[in-house]
Amino acid sequence: MKFIYSFLCAAFLALFLPAVTYGDGLMERANEVFKPIPHDLKTIKGKPVTPELVELGRALYFDPRLSKSGFISCNSCHNMGMGGADYEETSIGHGWRKGPRNAPTVFNSVFNIAQFWDGRASDLAEQAKGPVQAAVEMNSTPGRVVQTLKSMPGYKEMFADAFPDEKDPVTFNNMALAIEIFEATLLTPDSRFDKFLKGDGNALGPREKSGLGLFMSKGCSACHGGINMGGTGYYKFGVMERPRAELLAGDTGRFKVTSLQKDQYFFKSPSLRNIALTAPYFHSGKVWSLEEAIGIMGSVQLGISLTKTDVQEIALFLHSTTGVQPKVGYPVLPAATDATPKPEVD
Repeated sequence: MKFIYSFLCAAFLALFLPAVTYGDGLMERANEVFKPIPHDLKTIKGKPVTPELVELGRALYFDPRLSKSGFISCNSCHNMGMGGADYEETSIGHGWRKGPRNAPTVFNSVFNIAQFWDGRASDLAEQAKGPVQAAVEMNSTPGRVVQTLKSMPGYKEMFADAFPDEKDPVTFNNMALAIEIFEATLLTPDSRFDKFLKGDGNALGPREKSGLGLFMSKGCSACHGGINMGGTGYYKFGVMERPRAELLAGDTGRFKVTSLQKDQYFFKSPSLRNIALTAPYFHSGKVWSLEEAIGIMGSVQLGISLTKTDVQEIALFLHSTTGVQPKVGYPVLPAATDATPKPEVD
């Protein structure tokens, strides 16, 4: 109920109070709502981000042999060159089957409260285990993954370096942990918006500043605040107005995880960082235009009709959140051996 209440308050403010302009105090107000992306993280869940763990995680992230087909890797759906997403409505997996939801960006995902649209994974390590085993994605098993990794001397050496205190380090859990540590390095700092938050008043142009003011005054930041501009809670899709059927795509959201009626059509708010790079939008991936997505959110979430100028200026502001993209070199992967399981595409 508290989330619905916050939406109603935001809608009331949008209807009866004048929009925040980009005049004095905008930077101070913005810093009360948002935080800039850091350049790096030293630890994840108390574990140090070591070069050995990052190197191993990078190899695993790009290795299609973790999939049963030997064709699909983490990078297939979370492409390093496309904003950490895949430019598909819903991702294509094993046997060319399409998954049920749009792939969210992996960039900055370490800052999310949980992973997946419904929050069913508590962290990136748990998330990494899901697609590997999902029949519609990589369609493998923990046993097959471990067998594959142990069949390659190169991986055995990398796991030993990354987990020096373990007698048998090549495990499914350690695979997931290494991927988590690597993904935690995929940050996008130094966007023009972050420079503005840090005190550079010239980092944003007049219309972008106006868009930022609108983004806050209209209520968008109620769900898309914080360091990741989202990812901090679960909100009903359709607070003020039910979205059209194709946008929902028959998906009841978090209800599938909790089986609680109050969670029907609740989804984790996505990050709006780098949003200009990660079309299409919503869990269904049915909207390709950022401007259209903004208009939809205004009506179904806030109960307001945004003007064309409002939408354009909010979109201009959101473009300013695109940060410096991670430069990740494609790794030379350990060589397979005769003992490495062969691809199965059935």
